[in-house]
Amino acid sequence: IAAVTESLLDGGLASRLLARPDGPRRMTDLKHVAHLLHEVALRDGLGAAGLLQWLRRRRSDGVESPEAVRRLDSDAKAVQIFTVHASKGLEFPIVYLPFLFHRNPTSFEGRSDRRRDRLPRFHDDAGERLLDAGGPGHEEWRAHVARAQHEDAGEALRLTYVAMTRARSQLVAWWAPSAYAKHSGLHRLLFRPDPDSPHVPDEVAVPDEPTAAAVLRGWERRGGPTLELVGDRPPPRVSPETSGASLAIRTFDRRLDTEWRRTSYSALTHLDAEQSPVTSEPEETGAVDDEEESTAAVESWNADDRPSPMADLPRGAAFGSLVHAVLEEVDVRAPRLTDELRRLIDEQLRRWPVELDVDTAIEAFEAALTTPLGPLADDLDLRRLLAERQLAELDFEIPLGGGDRPRPTTARLGDLADLLDAHLAPDDPIRPFAARLRAPALRHQPLRGYLIGSIDLVLRLPSERFVVVDHKTNWLGPLDEPLTIAGYHPDSLAAAMNSSTYPLQALLYSAVVHRYLRWRLRGYDPERHLGGVLYLYLRGMVGPDTPRHAGVPYGVFSWRPPTSLVLALSDLLDGREVSR
Repeated sequence: IAAVTESLLDGGLASRLLARPDGPRRMTDLKHVAHLLHEVALRDGLGAAGLLQWLRRRRSDGVESPEAVRRLDSDAKAVQIFTVHASKGLEFPIVYLPFLFHRNPTSFEGRSDRRRDRLPRFHDDAGERLLDAGGPGHEEWRAHVARAQHEDAGEALRLTYVAMTRARSQLVAWWAPSAYAKHSGLHRLLFRPDPDSPHVPDEVAVPDEPTAAAVLRGWERRGGPTLELVGDRPPPRVSPETSGASLAIRTFDRRLDTEWRRTSYSALTHLDAEQSPVTSEPEETGAVDDEEESTAAVESWNADDRPSPMADLPRGAAFGSLVHAVLEEVDVRAPRLTDELRRLIDEQLRRWPVELDVDTAIEAFEAALTTPLGPLADDLDLRRLLAERQLAELDFEIPLGGGDRPRPTTARLGDLADLLDAHLAPDDPIRPFAARLRAPALRHQPLRGYLIGSIDLVLRLPSERFVVVDHKTNWLGPLDEPLTIAGYHPDSLAAAMNSSTYPLQALLYSAVVHRYLRWRLRGYDPERHLGGVLYLYLRGMVGPDTPRHAGVPYGVFSWRPPTSLVLALSDLLDGREVSR
């Protein structure tokens, strides 16, 4: 990851980003994400597909962590801590020197774990730098030590000059009568015997407090620094009214709202997915399919036993992600759709390396794009509808229970079950899902904070109705037999939906689209504009001649929830009183 990031930045990405008004912010975020991915790749041994799933989970789960805290794009306004050596050549508006008054000189007499630390370095009369490695036993040792200490004292003065000249507008330095103050450059400059003389001794004794105050006041009178004495703080003033009151430790009596969170469909259903013995592929912000194949029983409907166009294509999350990416990016207006699909499949295989026959995959995509979507979509197909401007990957973030201003009471996910009972007809295919919502793993989930996510596709039909669309690559059939489209009969898809948590996803996304249209569409009328949901089980879609049942093609789950249910759900999510 680190090498790829550097290659991208060196290849011109850095200059393009930094040319933007928010370039430094974007560059910092990019490097931050790359750094996190690099650490995860090394720690967990993940490849490109695994890293993408990890990043999607981190974006959707809303869990805060120290490493995910957004980094500063510039430290120009932050407090910066430097050593004096590191500050050479730099300038700052304000500089604080809290320890310049204190300096522990180099000792050549004491013991040390490193012998070289006790060897005097100095320059001889000819200017040549020498190191006395002979030790205290020879006659010139003391002279060499004295010369080294003299040069060390001179270096302390030079570093003091460097430190004090970093400030452009204000310099604040501290002085205190410490045991080692006599060796520091600042102390020797301030308390040298003759302040008018340029000579600064190598060591100056520390005066008593009255003398020190007088010397420093003298510098202030000469136009030098302003003196501010820091002494003992006076005791706090106590008013007569409270002088007799007893002191006590302040108690923390604030109630923490532990149910407030940023959550998503996948986070709401996480516990259910762990406890459910039969599941469809778990969703990661609506993008990853077939992580676990569904083995729900499929009734035979004496349908055409035609093989699925995806019977010979792989199963698993990587293939589901590849399919999703191709359908998201395909240009159905390309002169040759086959060439467009081949280009996208080849491109996505580099990101999602799975074993498949490209020609077989092209045929499967063409079948999915040309299968009529049934009455709910005016019997149009994806190829026709995607030629118009549609809302693909509609990201959203909507408040739950009042959002930043939470309402007094908190709705629960289980409350939705009562709405289903109240608004759905007894023969509605999704009505059985109400029992699932009352399971312990779902019913107690709080609806408080924010709901985030991404809708695969929202189709705007010529009739001005808007339909929520989600793609699925579930394998509905025996795993040890060739896959046919029999398992994708519309009635079988209702059973597959209810065995998963997709009905909840469909309802949440319908409420999201309702709020979006209410905000953006002039003259919005829910009865007219809300068109329902289509869950496209791509393995059962075989093209224009796909078999139908009651007018609905195989592979297409078609459902239009009552408008009253969508409006009631929107109010429930907002924490408002809902009439059932």
